[in-house]
Amino acid sequence: MATPPPNAMPQLDADKMKLVQDLEIEMMTDMYSRLTSACHKKCIAPKYREAELQKGESVCVDRCVAKYLDVHERIGKKLTELSMRDQDMQQKMT
Repeated sequence: MATPPPNAMPQLDADKMKLVQDLEIEMMTDMYSRLTSACHKKCIAPKYREAELQKGESVCVDRCVAKYLDVHERIGKKLTELSMRDQDMQQKMT
């Protein structure tokens, strides 16, 4: 899919850019919080026996994080694809 030339894209003023940046930070913070909660619940027993993670827990957390990030990336790509399709359809209708 071809991207429009840079001068065809609307320029964001400083306030809008700040809003976009804040929204991105909020989304990443939420994703990190959900990832941490899900992988902690799945991989680490509620009663801690030691201060350090055991090998099995550590491997589980590594795999959980990798899968979570992979799925998050796939969903993001799919949503972007759907959004682009919607924009194309709206442009064709006008």
